[in-house]
Amino acid sequence: MSSALQKTPSSRSPQSPADAATSTGSTSAIELHAVSKTFGDAGSVPSLRDIELEVAEAEFVAIVGASGCGKSTLLRIVGGLETATDGVVRVRHEDVRGPGPDRGVVFQDYGLFPWLSVRENIAYGPKQRRLPRAEVDEIADRFTEMVGLERVSAQFPSELSGGMQQRVAIARVLANDPAVLLMDEPFGALDSLTRLSMQTQLRQLCSDLGCTVLFVTHSVEEAVVLADRVVVMAGGPSHGTAGHIRTVVPVDLGFPRDITEPGFNEIKRVLLAEIFAEQSAQDVA
Repeated sequence: MSSALQKTPSSRSPQSPADAATSTGSTSAIELHAVSKTFGDAGSVPSLRDIELEVAEAEFVAIVGASGCGKSTLLRIVGGLETATDGVVRVRHEDVRGPGPDRGVVFQDYGLFPWLSVRENIAYGPKQRRLPRAEVDEIADRFTEMVGLERVSAQFPSELSGGMQQRVAIARVLANDPAVLLMDEPFGALDSLTRLSMQTQLRQLCSDLGCTVLFVTHSVEEAVVLADRVVVMAGGPSHGTAGHIRTVVPVDLGFPRDITEPGFNEIKRVLLAEIFAEQSAQDVA
């Protein structure tokens, strides 16, 4: 990614949950207001309670937190794969009432069609939208090239490495031109070197395409590598309290990011302190 992207001034101080509702841009791609989710009967501990968050157009927001705090549940609600018990969920000012082509979802499981080639997997969505053949071919070629898989475009998923398969999965989603990209631990199964490479490629793709991304990860370092802001979640039924946003930390570093830079590690320390402070409070309770 171009080194022309400059650092922007910020205090790096965590924001309060209330401040988290304000996105970094004037136009919000994702809006969550007073969102709650309860599984089971009315007496159950809510999985999520009073979530307030806005994500701006072309903003990359990562979500971190301990297992069971509701990160994936929140992502699934935005994707329309789960229904909020209470609250308002909007994508580009339209209420979310179920899955839709305006939201592309990438999971840790690649979910590729094993009987289709790389190029055919990428072309699948545009074909289903009944676009003209020439346009389907142009889209498939463009995204195959964009993720650097031209040389293996005729191969099948079983013939690819894990990193290559995940690149196909990302390209297949982007080929559908979603308004927002929702990613749930997409690199969790990859080795560390492949993961670093995929992080760089994803951030470059998002910069080139102007993607809006909501990205769930257990890795604090990955969140700082990728995101414009990092949401720290806490709680969850297994911890005896509803999942909630504890704080939001802006990442005021330019790209590409250097994980050895003092500023990078300062932000990591802030995030880890927030996560461990919440865990300590729950242990005491």
